[in-house]
Amino acid sequence: MGLTKTEIFSAEQNNLASLFKVLAHPARIAILQHIINQKACICNDLVDELGLAQATISQHLKELKNIGIIQGTIEGKSVCYCIEEKKWKEVQGLLNQFFEQDVKVGQCC
Repeated sequence: MGLTKTEIFSAEQNNLASLFKVLAHPARIAILQHIINQKACICNDLVDELGLAQATISQHLKELKNIGIIQGTIEGKSVCYCIEEKKWKEVQGLLNQFFEQDVKVGQCC
């Protein structure tokens, strides 16, 4: 498998692709939904909630933190996670822009 030639694509295209790549895993979607539904920071309950190993949850949280869509704060021996609201709005705007592009319906091959 060859390397992706990211330099031939625009910054916007690379940014969207990175977002889609991180959000493309069902465990990460489940983590985000759980955090959103809690309406507060969550700590160690993701393992029980999702039924995945702690190491797996940690890896998914790391990927979500890397794109900035969640943030974590240390509370004693636990890390408490919540949605990073500014980044959430930014991602929402980028996805909306992408899907709001005009598609010429009826002009398909």
